[in-house]
Amino acid sequence: MSTPIVVLFGYESSTFTIKVRHVLRLKQIPYTFITVPSMMPRPPLKDNFHLTYRKIPVLAIGSELYCDTSLICEALEHFFPKSEGYNSLYPSAADGRNYRPIIRGFASYWTDRPLFRVTTGLMPASIWRSSFGTDRAQLIGHKLDPDKLEKKLPENLLRLDMQLSMLEPLFAETEGPWIFSTSSPSMADISVYYQLLWGSEISAGRLVSNLTAGGASDTELEGTRPVFNAQRYPGVWAWYRRVQTFFDELPPVEDKNTSFEKVVEQMKKAPKLGKKSLLLPTPKSTHSELDSKTGLKEGSLVSVAPDDTGRDDPTVGTLVAISPEEIVIKPQPLETPATVETRIHFPRLGFVVRPVNQSNL
Repeated sequence: MSTPIVVLFGYESSTFTIKVRHVLRLKQIPYTFITVPSMMPRPPLKDNFHLTYRKIPVLAIGSELYCDTSLICEALEHFFPKSEGYNSLYPSAADGRNYRPIIRGFASYWTDRPLFRVTTGLMPASIWRSSFGTDRAQLIGHKLDPDKLEKKLPENLLRLDMQLSMLEPLFAETEGPWIFSTSSPSMADISVYYQLLWGSEISAGRLVSNLTAGGASDTELEGTRPVFNAQRYPGVWAWYRRVQTFFDELPPVEDKNTSFEKVVEQMKKAPKLGKKSLLLPTPKSTHSELDSKTGLKEGSLVSVAPDDTGRDDPTVGTLVAISPEEIVIKPQPLETPATVETRIHFPRLGFVVRPVNQSNL
C-alpha cells in the first residue's frame, strides 16, 4: 500500500506549527507544507474542506484532517510506526520502560498550556497593536490592552524564570542527555524545546512581521536573555543546545514547492480509511451508554469546540466515529460544495462536544 500524502497547513510563526514540524522531522516523515494566513479567514481550508476550525496547524493524512497537536502527534506515531522504519516519539527509557502516557500528559497539561501562556506573555506589544491583536481578541473572547500587556513583560519574564527553575534539576540529575532518560529525543523533549525556541524568537522581536502579516515589523529586543542563558540555568541551556544540534543534523523532510492545487488533487485520490482504522487505537472502545446519555451517537449532528479559546467558533458536523480519546465528524456542508470530501478528527481532551439542535442552525 502506498504512503498517503501528508500535508501540514500552518504559518512560519505559529507556535504549534513549529511543534509539528519538529515531530515530522524527528520521525523522518516526508510532508508538504502549505502556508495559510495567521488570521481568519482562511479560505483554503474553509472553501476546499469546509473546515471552519480557527486554530493552526491542521494536518492532512490522505483526505483525513487532524486538528490539535495532541491528536496530530498521536496520528503520526500510529500511521508511521517504528516497525516501518520511522523514528518513534516515545523511545524506551534507560530503565526499559515506555513513558508514553506520562509524556502525553507532560505535553498536554504543562508545555502546551501553562508554559505556552508564559511564552505568549513575552510577545512584543507591537503585535497586539496590529490587526493580529484584534483577531486574537475575537478568539479569546475579550479585548486586549497592548499598553497593559507591555507593562506585564517583566512579570512574565519572572514567570519564565520560575518555569526554568522547575526544569533545571531535571537536567542536572538525569541519567542521559534527554528528558525521561530516553535513548533519543522524545515527545517530551520536543514539547519543551519548541516552546523555548518560539518564546526566545518572538520575545526578541523576530517572527513579528510574519505573525502579523506585515502589520508590525521585526525588531531586535532583549527577549528571554535575562533569564534563559547558560549562566543562570546551565542544565536547561546545555539540553536546549543538544536538542538544537540533534535537529540540525537530521535530514530535511519538508516540501514547500508543491502547489496547493496539486495537494488537493492528491488528497482527492487518497484511499479512505475504513471503519476499523478510522479511529486511533485506545485501550478500550467508547463507553456507549455514557455517550448516549450525553447525546453523542453516530449519525447525530454535533458541535466541537476547544474548552479554552475559540469556544464561540465551533465546528459542526455529523458524528462519524467516537472513542474515549477521539471524535471524528463529517463537516456540515457550506454554501458551495467542498473540493475534497474529508473527515475531521478532534481529540476529546481539551474539547467540548455537544449535540446540536438543528432548529437552532
